[in-house]
Amino acid sequence: MASIQDWTFPYASRRSPVLGRNAVSTSQPLAAQAGLRMLLAGGNAVDAALAAAMTLTVVEPSGCGIGSDGFAIVWDGQQLHGLNASGRSPAAWTPDYFARLGGIPEKGWNAVTVPGAVSAWVALSRRFGKLPFEQVAQPAIDCARDGFPVSPVIATLWDLGGKKLGGQPGFADCFLPGGRAPRAGEVFRSEGHARTLEEIAATMGESFYRGALAQKIAAHARACGGVMTEDDLAAHQADWVGTVSQPFGDSVVHEIPPNGQGIAALMALGMLDALGVGDQPLDGVDSVHLQIEAMKLAFADLHQYNADIDHMRVTPAQLLDRAYLRERARLIDRERASLPTYGAPQPGGTVYLAAADASGMMVSFIQSNYMGFGSGVVVPDTGISLQNRGAGFTTQAGHANEVGPRKRPSHTIIPAFAMNADGTPQMAFGVMGGPMQSQGHLQMALRVLRHGQNPQAAADAPRWRVTGGKGVAVEPAFDAAVVAALRARGHDITVEDGHGVFAFGGAQLVLRDGDHYIAGSDPRKDGCAVAF
Repeated sequence: MASIQDWTFPYASRRSPVLGRNAVSTSQPLAAQAGLRMLLAGGNAVDAALAAAMTLTVVEPSGCGIGSDGFAIVWDGQQLHGLNASGRSPAAWTPDYFARLGGIPEKGWNAVTVPGAVSAWVALSRRFGKLPFEQVAQPAIDCARDGFPVSPVIATLWDLGGKKLGGQPGFADCFLPGGRAPRAGEVFRSEGHARTLEEIAATMGESFYRGALAQKIAAHARACGGVMTEDDLAAHQADWVGTVSQPFGDSVVHEIPPNGQGIAALMALGMLDALGVGDQPLDGVDSVHLQIEAMKLAFADLHQYNADIDHMRVTPAQLLDRAYLRERARLIDRERASLPTYGAPQPGGTVYLAAADASGMMVSFIQSNYMGFGSGVVVPDTGISLQNRGAGFTTQAGHANEVGPRKRPSHTIIPAFAMNADGTPQMAFGVMGGPMQSQGHLQMALRVLRHGQNPQAAADAPRWRVTGGKGVAVEPAFDAAVVAALRARGHDITVEDGHGVFAFGGAQLVLRDGDHYIAGSDPRKDGCAVAF
C-alpha cells in the first residue's frame, strides 16, 4: 500500500522525487553517483553509502573530512542496527587543562577529539559490505587525484571557511590553492587526500589509528600545541549501540542514543503525539506553534542532561518515558509562547546521506567536521581535515557534559530512521546542520509520517528553528500570515535572509513504498537523489 497521500508540490522548488528499486540521496551529485556505481557493480546499500561518504570528504570538504566523526543506522533486511563512531577526548583533556587555556576553543588542535569517521567506514564495511573496501573507496580516490569541478553552494561555504580558518595549521596549503578558495566550476585536486584514502583502504583503517597516518596526526598535534597522542588514537573504537525510539502516529522513529542529540527529536515527537498534533493543517499556526513549543522543552532537557551516555545522570528511557513526556506536554500553552526550563525525569557545515537497495537494506548515515571545516586543522600532505567536536563540551563544573579525559562530547550529528508499527522499514532520513538537526527531524517526521507528504515536498518546505528563549528563526518563504500569528502568540520571530543551508540545514530522505523507494534531496544544497 502506498504510504504517500500527498503528491503535490506546494513549495518553491524545481525538483521532483526520484523513484526506483535502488536509491541514493546525498548533498553533492558526484557523491550520489559514487554510491550508484557501487549498486550497479553488485554492491549493497552499505557499499553505496560508504562510497558516497568517502567521496563527500573530497567534494564537500566544507561539511566533512577524513577527520570527521560519524554515526549510522542500518536496516539489514531483518533488524535495525545503530553505530556510534564519534571520538573521545584526549587523555590530557582535564578541566584544569582548559581552565589554564581560558576555555574550550572552536579552532585549532585544542578543539579536536579523536576522529571517528574512518572507524565507521571500516565497521560498516566489515559487518555489512559486499564489495572489497578498496573498490568502495575508489570513486573518492579518483575525485581527489583527477580533480572535480566545485559545485556552487559548496564554493560559497568553502570561501566562508577559508576566510575564517585560513590561518589554521595546514589549512591554506590544502584548501586554498593560489591563496583563495576555489570558485564554482573550478577544478580542485588533492593528491594528499588520494594517497591517504588509498592507505586507509589498503589497511582497513589500521594506519589511521595505529600506523603511519596515526603517527603523522599525533606529530602534527605536538608541533602545534595539541595534546592528542598515538595512544589516544589507538584507544578509539566505534560502538554498536542500537537505537532509542519513540512511537509517532503509525510509525516508530529511531535515533542513536546519547551522546547524540537525536533524543531531543524523540522527546518533542512524544510531546506532539500527546498533544494530538497531526490533526491540524500542516503549515497552519496551530501546528507550527505546538512544534516550536515542544522542541523548546526538549532542548531544555537536552542541554541539561545530554552527554556521553557513560556519564549521564538520567537514562534515555527516563527522558523518553511516555508519562514524563505527557507531563512536559501539559506545560505547553496552545495560545502563548513560553520560556522553557528543563524537567525532572523520574528513574524508570555536516553531511547526511541515505541509501537503499532492492534487497531491502537501508542505510541512514551522517558524518561531520562540525562547524564548517571544523577546527581548521589539516595534517600536512594528507588531506586529513579535523573536526572541532571538543567545542561540544562545557566547562561547567559538575555538568554531565563537562570536559574530561577519554569522554565523548554531546554531539549534534544524528541519523534517523522510521519503522512502520508492524516492524517493517519505512524511511531513512536526516537533516544536516548543527542544532537544526533534531528540529529538522521533527519537521520531516511530521510532514512525511503524519501528513503523508512526499519526501521531496517535505525537503522543499520552509523551515523554522528555535534560537533560545522565545526566539524563532524562519525562512523567507514562510507564510507571512503564519509569521504574524506566531508573533501575536508571543514568539520572537526573525525572518532570516540568505541561503537556507547556513541555518536551516539540508535534508535527504529515502522512503520505502512497497517494492521500491521514493527519494528526495534538499534544494538548499547542491545534491540530488538518484535511483534505478
